Amino acid sequence: MQYRLDGPDDAPVLVIGPSLGTTWHMWDRQIPELSQHWRVFRYDLPGHGGAPAHAASSVAELSDRLIATLDGLGIQRFGYAGCSIGGAVGADLALRHPHRVASLALVASSPRFGTADEFRQRGVIVRTNGLEPMARTAPERWFTPGFAAAQPAIVEWAVQMVRTTDPGCYIAACEALATFDIRDRLGRIGVPTLVLVGAEDQVTGPAEARTLVAGIPDARLALVPGASHLAPVEQPAAVCDLLLTHFSTAWQDAPAAAPATPLVPGPATPATPFAPVAEIAPAPDATEAVGPQRESRHERGVKVRREVLGDAHVDAVNASADPFTEDFQELVTRYEWGEAWSRDGLDRRTRSCVALTALVASGHLEGLAAHTRAALRNGLTPAEIKEVLLQTAVYCGIPAAGAAFAIAQSVIQEETTPPA
Repeated sequence: MQYRLDGPDDAPVLVIGPSLGTTWHMWDRQIPELSQHWRVFRYDLPGHGGAPAHAASSVAELSDRLIATLDGLGIQRFGYAGCSIGGAVGADLALRHPHRVASLALVASSPRFGTADEFRQRGVIVRTNGLEPMARTAPERWFTPGFAAAQPAIVEWAVQMVRTTDPGCYIAACEALATFDIRDRLGRIGVPTLVLVGAEDQVTGPAEARTLVAGIPDARLALVPGASHLAPVEQPAAVCDLLLTHFSTAWQDAPAAAPATPLVPGPATPATPFAPVAEIAPAPDATEAVGPQRESRHERGVKVRREVLGDAHVDAVNASADPFTEDFQELVTRYEWGEAWSRDGLDRRTRSCVALTALVASGHLEGLAAHTRAALRNGLTPAEIKEVLLQTAVYCGIPAAGAAFAIAQSVIQEETTPPA
């Protein structure tokens, strides 16, 4: 991973993670203060900020790369603060490498980011139109309207961060967020955790923050007034003060789960007049984690069916099922999705090509719209779908291909039109 270190060589390490579409520079205004007390390690996501464009398609893969980088530097135990997907990485580290994380701060984060359909749709738009639609809408997702109007230079800087991101890595990060869901594992996060959120965040707002606090046994909520999703940029002093307070207290109290260099940062600077709203939620009863079990054919089928066709489609099918059709839907889930689509022999792009061709050849065009959406989600571009349908014209007939083109054209226009 591409990284940067600031602060004394002998200070305890504080790792800081960025959000999707940003670089480590989103934390620039916290570094002068934080680096007085910690050795601050900042990193860029793949393809962001000039980092090598080696895409990672899951949060766990990002965490593994980060751990490998820290291992190479001899860093064993550390505090961690991350924004949005950077917070997801921190939560994953606390779950899978609990002995490494001394204390945690989750900024503008969530145990599940929106819906899988939402992020896969974003990937389809970027694959078709590039990053300009995401860059154009970033200010309204990241900042309050007042801040955006008053700070045009910062807004333009943020837009440029998105524009200079590698599209393939951005799409992979969207896929990582689409599959990230730790709602049932929050009780296993065993380190002191600050959950920090902008009061006006419309992306991962106070509701998501309270879900984290309710699920993590030792968690505190800090609500930052006058801030949206990129609270560290919009309210830098308030966020810095909260991080200083959290890591200067919780870190000292955190038990060391593995032999490591003592991590006792120096005293924090006097608090600023900012007084965050904070509340502590009671810890839920945490159940013991069960060992890994073989995923059933039905469970695998449900997962793959949702990944390929989308939650909205599967939810609609399930809602329309009744005692007469439910056994058929069970059959489809287990054998079409739990068996054929789950095999390793072909990737999903290729399976989408086969599915589109088979639907045209058999005349079952009622399924073509759903599988055109699936093909876009599986990584086919509109140009590649066009080539598949042109090929079907040769082997399946002009009328069948013509009808297929009309259906696919409508779906592609709907799915790839950037947000207004």
